[in-house]
Amino acid sequence: MTLRPAAGLWIALVSAASFGVSGPFAKSLLEIGWSPGAAVGLRIGGAALVLLVPVLLALRGRWSTVRGNALTVAIYGATAIALCQLFYFNAVQRMSVGVSLLLEYLAPVLLVGFLWLTSRRAPRLLTIVGSITAILGLLLVLDLAGDTRLDPVGVLFGLAAAVCLVVFFLMSARVDESLPPIVMAGGGMLVASAVILVLGLTNIMPFQFVFTDVQLAGRTYSWFVPVAVLVLVATVAAYVTGIFAAQRLGSKVASFVALTEVMFAVLAAWLILGELPAVVQLMGGLLIVAGVICVRLDELRSAPGHEDAVVLDQPHPVEPLPRV
Repeated sequence: MTLRPAAGLWIALVSAASFGVSGPFAKSLLEIGWSPGAAVGLRIGGAALVLLVPVLLALRGRWSTVRGNALTVAIYGATAIALCQLFYFNAVQRMSVGVSLLLEYLAPVLLVGFLWLTSRRAPRLLTIVGSITAILGLLLVLDLAGDTRLDPVGVLFGLAAAVCLVVFFLMSARVDESLPPIVMAGGGMLVASAVILVLGLTNIMPFQFVFTDVQLAGRTYSWFVPVAVLVLVATVAAYVTGIFAAQRLGSKVASFVALTEVMFAVLAAWLILGELPAVVQLMGGLLIVAGVICVRLDELRSAPGHEDAVVLDQPHPVEPLPRV
């Protein structure tokens, strides 16, 4: 089924909002004593189990497609899912969450640069303006004027997470269309679960679970509530819709729409944890939206048939990634 670009944009926003709620719910688990490895492991492993049956149903008669995209799914799961979270949590251990998140969300800028280098065509002025505007908005939303510290190793981990996020957008947009998004997400979760399991058993990302009640929106809930939200909303729904959106919009536009995740995360933290966003953060959210609109308008101007078009990254047609 072919969706209009506008529908792809709404799906991308749903994906960003789904990813955005992960922070507050994960924080509620970390506050009662869960380790980052435990939260990530249960989040990814639970999502893999939830997606197992739908994936098997979607694969009826399509097993040859899976074999043809096995390398793509493996790289996607190991890099875009498992390693991205591993690098991010290592950055958080050494720096503030704000700085770590800022470094990870340099991914859209890295993506524009990567597409520029590989296509040997400079982005249009509107894309450059949108990039700068979105990053400025991100700085305001994160409100880094407070007490922050930079750790060289932490910076490297944050940048590594950004590279992994670039891989997520590129592979989500260029995967073979014969491979359903739910299969791409489910297969990636299985691979990521295996990677996280190895990291946990080797104590690189140790597991520590605490099964006590958590505090959400001023009320007490079972630990199972944030786990369920992390698995069903922040992982299953987020990744499936994210892949679908990237296929409709292309990796460049999808990556900039994903910047709104920070805005959704601030809103979720306000509603769930009582962390009221400042006026400067709300202004930053508006700048992020403005940046996304600029990139989207530039993408439409770059569409086939537009005079003097320069196409850096359009969703259709796309060149499939190497297969095995």
